[in-house]
Amino acid sequence: MNYTAFLIKYAEIAIKGKNRFLFEDALVHSIVRRLKDVEGKFHVYKTQGRIHLETEGEYDYDELIDALTKIFGITAICPVIELADEGFPVLCEEAVKYCGEVYGNKKMTFKVNARRARKNYPLESMEINAKVGEALLHAYDQYSVDVHAPEENIYIEIREKIYLYSITIPGACGMPSGTGGKATLLLSGGIDSPVAGYMIAKRGVTIDAVYFHAPPYTSDRAKQKVVDLAKIVSKFAGSMTLHVVNFTEIQKYIYEKCPHDELTIIMRRYMMRIANAIAEECGSLGLVTGESIGQVASQTMQSLLCTNAVCTLPVYRPLIGFDKQEIITISEKMGAYETSILPFEDCCTIWVAKHPVTKPNINIIAKHEHNLDEEIDRMVETALSSREKIEIA
Repeated sequence: MNYTAFLIKYAEIAIKGKNRFLFEDALVHSIVRRLKDVEGKFHVYKTQGRIHLETEGEYDYDELIDALTKIFGITAICPVIELADEGFPVLCEEAVKYCGEVYGNKKMTFKVNARRARKNYPLESMEINAKVGEALLHAYDQYSVDVHAPEENIYIEIREKIYLYSITIPGACGMPSGTGGKATLLLSGGIDSPVAGYMIAKRGVTIDAVYFHAPPYTSDRAKQKVVDLAKIVSKFAGSMTLHVVNFTEIQKYIYEKCPHDELTIIMRRYMMRIANAIAEECGSLGLVTGESIGQVASQTMQSLLCTNAVCTLPVYRPLIGFDKQEIITISEKMGAYETSILPFEDCCTIWVAKHPVTKPNINIIAKHEHNLDEEIDRMVETALSSREKIEIA
């Protein structure tokens, strides 16, 4: 069937009280922005409790649905038949025609669910359900009614127009982009950090990202891998700036001056310092990492305490209680997993100690960082000033 209109449903937005219109407007804006990349002409507007999308001319249905399912704030996408109010007999005829085109006369159970948002409609919801159901049973002898567990639900919404539909495509849920502030994601080439970006963006947070590159120990392919991951995250989170920081000189200096069992935690603390500085410069309200308690040595409670200590901004860890399989499942869902497992090393894995400290003492770590006092401030300033900025659309 060639659909020319869609109902876009939301859930959490509906409980926002007097601020609800701000979230609805943000969702409309997100849809309009995302559909600029979809071939076709579309009109998006809101009414009470719904967002409406109407098409004009030719468009790619699969491409449109793919774009809509990646927009946070949408709980469901419903391809609909739009009807003018030409009387109830016409509605019954259109319901029969619709089901014939979508289902034919196959054996199935169904239920009619009418919602009368326009209260001056002459029939109440239960009457509509009964009479449209009767028309379907008369037209198709293979159909039967099951009001408890139907195989198909036939929905009718009585608004300014009448909307008829039975297909409900799940959306990404969450909150519209831009309604939750801005944060800076520490993005690596692994599985976890892209998922963390996805999860924080799901709550309406816009993001920039910081990637620590260590040439020649990490290759241009490793950098491109991170750019590709940023593009995947941006499909859900919207456009972002990826800050690529050259971390080689700092890593080598730490390696020369600090105990090797503390390399990971000290390097991590300097990554957090640099990311914090970039975040403040960009107006972010916090940092986002893909850390999960106990997954590796740098993610124990003691290690997280050490890395938090160098930040002036809050650090958000959306995956903190997830196990690896849960993270992988989300990575596969968002389409990042195959890119994340490409065998290109990043700077976090190049300099891993054989026996890293798992319960670092913050005072001892701070004491050993004084070994870096001679050059580290200059190196950090150089890393910040020389960083590359890549705009991810």
